[in-house]
Amino acid sequence: MTTVSRETHERLERFADLLVQWNAKINLVSPRDIAQLWPRHIEDSLQLAELIPEGATITDLGSGGGFPGIILAIATGNPVTLIESDQRKCAFLREAGRICEAKVAVIAKRIEAASPPPADIITARALAPLNRLLDWARPLLKEDGFCLFLKGQKAQAELTEASADWHMSHTIVPSRTDPGGAIIKVSDFKRVV
Repeated sequence: MTTVSRETHERLERFADLLVQWNAKINLVSPRDIAQLWPRHIEDSLQLAELIPEGATITDLGSGGGFPGIILAIATGNPVTLIESDQRKCAFLREAGRICEAKVAVIAKRIEAASPPPADIITARALAPLNRLLDWARPLLKEDGFCLFLKGQKAQAELTEASADWHMSHTIVPSRTDPGGAIIKVSDFKRVV
């Protein structure tokens, strides 16, 4: 388990309570995941916090129920831009940011239509194959920035596939919450021409 301050833990508890309340009306996480909310979603997202430098700007793609975006805003105190096309989920994200006193800005658009200022870090969790994530992330990332993508058991296969289309530097960090999962850190990436 990731160690956080008492204040951060209280803010994460507020987030969890709000998510459970809203999940009864809109599908933020699978109803069967509610009992495992902390290890499956919150802890999984929290493991990224130690990879994020203080003050770095973050853009989270397909923020959905706030994983990892809201969790990172709470845990790091860094500003996080959340991109989500579902208006109901955007309402939840705005309310979660307010209740949890997190520095978040919500963009209610499809990723390819969003144009936030370039970020130091791009994150995503359970959203799309790596190839597509890199397409979406490239225009939203600062030149010297990097991406942190939470991936499941197909992480290595996705990297192999993406390597055919992208020149990139990457590191695989084993997930602490999913024995078959990984965090893929990608930097210095550009399309193969």
